[in-house]
Amino acid sequence: MLQITNHMPTEDLRALDAAHHLHPFTHGAELKEKGVRIITRARGVYLTDSDGNEILDAMSGLWCVNIGYGRTELAEVAARQMRELPYYNTFFQTTHVPVIALAARLAEIAPEGMDHAFFASSGSEANDTNIRLVRHYWAAMGKPDKQVIVSRKNAYHGSTMGGASLGGMQPMHAQGGLPIPGIVHIDQPYWWGEGGDMDPAEFGLARARQLEQTIEELGEDKVAAFIAEPIQGAGGVIIPPETYWPEIQRICDEHEILLIADEVICGFGRTGEWFGSQAMNIRPDIMTIAKGVTSGYQPVGGSIVRDTVAEVLNAHGEFFHGYTYSGHPVAAAVALENLRIIEEEEVLRHVREVAAPHLARAWARLGEHPMVGDVQSFGMLAGVALTPDKERRAAFASPKGTVGQRCRERCFANGVVMRHVGDRMIVCPPLVITPEEIDTMVDRAWRAIDETFEQLRAEDLFRPA
Repeated sequence: MLQITNHMPTEDLRALDAAHHLHPFTHGAELKEKGVRIITRARGVYLTDSDGNEILDAMSGLWCVNIGYGRTELAEVAARQMRELPYYNTFFQTTHVPVIALAARLAEIAPEGMDHAFFASSGSEANDTNIRLVRHYWAAMGKPDKQVIVSRKNAYHGSTMGGASLGGMQPMHAQGGLPIPGIVHIDQPYWWGEGGDMDPAEFGLARARQLEQTIEELGEDKVAAFIAEPIQGAGGVIIPPETYWPEIQRICDEHEILLIADEVICGFGRTGEWFGSQAMNIRPDIMTIAKGVTSGYQPVGGSIVRDTVAEVLNAHGEFFHGYTYSGHPVAAAVALENLRIIEEEEVLRHVREVAAPHLARAWARLGEHPMVGDVQSFGMLAGVALTPDKERRAAFASPKGTVGQRCRERCFANGVVMRHVGDRMIVCPPLVITPEEIDTMVDRAWRAIDETFEQLRAEDLFRPA
């Protein structure tokens, strides 16, 4: 049997990976040419690769390692649960203690009136659930034609057929015959990139009112729900103008449309509240959860459902839907321990009073760089737009994402994981990050941006479109 705990040399591991591993969201030919980056261990906010390099993980893995790496409590809970009950399903009038406790705990921390949870293993699965759930709900209400779900361009709601269809990312829609029928998209509330001459407040209202226009065009009797992230994550940390969410809420309330808040990134402390909906004063009917519920230590996803919706579902027969691992006992036990740590160690208070204010101040310094335009943060999410002309909010002449990709490579070279979305650079560090670690993160980000800037100038690529 192949053993890799005391790992082989990096080049041997790269060869083995290239021979057998198909990676998600990765260009296969480029990966073969460059070779993979192999992470072997992690603690706190730092990763270590197979060559011993230490890297500050400013992306919390994939937006998920909220309490940081190396929390042995979660490993101990998982091992204990595996010994006691490693698996059982929740189908056919059966349950187990960990999933009962997790559902009850989520009801305690969720917004008032949201006391029911349907479990999955990822946010993608949970959003697939939401498609079926809202359509089943309206059919049970005697309105079976209410089937269309409205989403946003550049949104991310997962990569399953349903989740990727709900999302609004064109490269994903170009593969696999997406989106599936019954899903339409309106524009995102990205003022800096798309606001033109409008002021942010006016722009926020205009983008929200596209939802109302779409409902009127399709017919209120055809539209089932609107789904959106409180703050768009994978789309580039797009923080909407303050006018946006109140108008969206008004439209959903007035037109009898269910509101789905995708909390996969914003949930479990990312905004300084348990959920982004609370930070944005949204009253959702359904919240999609995943990632931070276990800090990524186990795969858990789910839909937290408003009581009025759950009561209809429960009163109208069997919901023919579920997953083998819905409410997996080991994953549920780890989620409970993760939530205990967040509460007992006052992680939300740390975000609100320490980490987020310091991040906002430190991150704002990047705006002094000649290649940085938009600088935004909210809680422990932040992004900057790279531009050759701040005043005009101009894009680069090179194809979109060329500069961002270069900057991402310079980030790794400087010991920090940042992500690029087009030519925006974004971060989502663990919630437990200290002010000193935030300073280190921003210093490394500055160096990466500056080195990219110098490369572009040397190659005469620092030019607007």
